[in-house]
Amino acid sequence: MKKIITLLFISIFCQSVFAQKTGYWDKERATYKEIVVSARDKIIVETDDFPAGTTELIYRITLLDDNQQMASSLVSVLKSIPDPTGISQGSAGAVFLASKISGDDKCKYAIFSTKELTADYISKGETTNACLVQNTPLSKDAKRLSIDKSACMKSNAGKLYFGFESSNWIMKQKIVLEVVPWVDAKLSRGWTLENRKNIISQCKTSALARKMANSDDFCVCIGDKIQKEYTFKEFQKLLPMEQTKAYKDFGASCFEETGIAKTVFNDLRVKASNNLKKGDYSSAIKNYNEIVNQQKATALDYSNLGYAYLLTKQYGKAIKTLKEGEKLDDTELLVKLNLAHAYLLNGEYSKAKTIYKEYQNQNVTDSLSWTKKIKDDYQTFAKAGIQNENFERVLKLLN
Repeated sequence: MKKIITLLFISIFCQSVFAQKTGYWDKERATYKEIVVSARDKIIVETDDFPAGTTELIYRITLLDDNQQMASSLVSVLKSIPDPTGISQGSAGAVFLASKISGDDKCKYAIFSTKELTADYISKGETTNACLVQNTPLSKDAKRLSIDKSACMKSNAGKLYFGFESSNWIMKQKIVLEVVPWVDAKLSRGWTLENRKNIISQCKTSALARKMANSDDFCVCIGDKIQKEYTFKEFQKLLPMEQTKAYKDFGASCFEETGIAKTVFNDLRVKASNNLKKGDYSSAIKNYNEIVNQQKATALDYSNLGYAYLLTKQYGKAIKTLKEGEKLDDTELLVKLNLAHAYLLNGEYSKAKTIYKEYQNQNVTDSLSWTKKIKDDYQTFAKAGIQNENFERVLKLLN
């Protein structure tokens, strides 16, 4: 039983730790203002600018009698609450958010997300444009506003405007306003949802991304790397050529890391193979060369590229390509056979004869013999308008 209780405690503790948000209460940029409001008057109080990455805040309003002092600042109270969600969940520290002292005076208040929306508050007491209204007079109050739930945070441009209306018809009031922002560690770097979308959109227009059936993972990977390396402002200050280089460098890394490289090159192989079957040798050469240029070609890729060069009567290029294929795999007989064809068509019969004879008793695949493949290739050459007086001579040699 003791063991079960211990495990249960550990489980609850771990869930609590991992549920916490990654960020901090920014005490350096907290707002603390003491305001004096004349009897039956209204006033607008502007908070300090919120830091980039502010996703929620805690504010506290306290009315004090003359010479009263705050028992403790809101910043000091929040030191015991490392995660803002703990406040709304009724954590122990939350009960201290409201000031321990306050005067007898009371006031109403409203919060506006922009200065323009406060225009009719002072003159008419209009609160229609407010994102939060407290119509019941009170001597103290404290609330948490989050970007997920509060209209004040969703539409604010970096600060809030508090409107206070005195409920004292004879004497002036002393009001203390405290606002402490919670800064999301990741968003503090300036990478808002809109900014991240722009990075991904720009990535998707790149030549490499357009070759992919689905470039989402690739572009997200690039976005993550840029966000880790630069703040948004830093990235914006880069010269266009520097931004282009960042995309290129991070793209090369993500191309391999995400496994997209394998998919892209396999797609190119399928396209090139279909090009060969349809007799579109120019497109086949282009697709195979793209694989070769990215240094991702296999011996079979070189073999097929060499074969396409043969069918377009580019015998010198075929020989060069097939020799590169030999370096990768000297046992691949399709490379050897196409090299023999290249020598033959290039007028180098003796070199071709040596290769033809050496492998005549082997299969080029598990079911296709060396000799049968030669006959098939000669027929394909003939259809492509390629004739050579030594074709029959080679076939007699092998028989």
